[in-house]
Amino acid sequence: MALFGKDKQQKKEKEKNREKEKREEKETPKKDKLGVKERVILEPHITEKATRLTDESNQYIFKVVPKANKIQIKNEVEDIYNIDVVSVRTIQIPQSEKGFGRMKGVTKGYKKAIVKIKEGQKIELI
Repeated sequence: MALFGKDKQQKKEKEKNREKEKREEKETPKKDKLGVKERVILEPHITEKATRLTDESNQYIFKVVPKANKIQIKNEVEDIYNIDVVSVRTIQIPQSEKGFGRMKGVTKGYKKAIVKIKEGQKIELI
């Protein structure tokens, strides 16, 4: 009869191990098909206003994923550029209708983040 008790214990241990593996999978960051962590920052947003902000107040503007939050943006900028981020502000740009004669179209909406970095540090975007 002792044999049957051991089998039950082994099954329980295997189930516990499977549950632990499932929890660990949920806690790890999401990865795309190539096995690379998903990026939050899409590209730097380079305009006249962005260059003026960079020169005057040490702020940089980036286009980001619409579901990204300020903490994710801060962590990613610090990881990519090896700098200290002081603050992050986000702006949701809505889509808008544009007319071309009889044709009507819609511009794409996006989210952008204004990132202020520590005084004396610099990001080389171009």
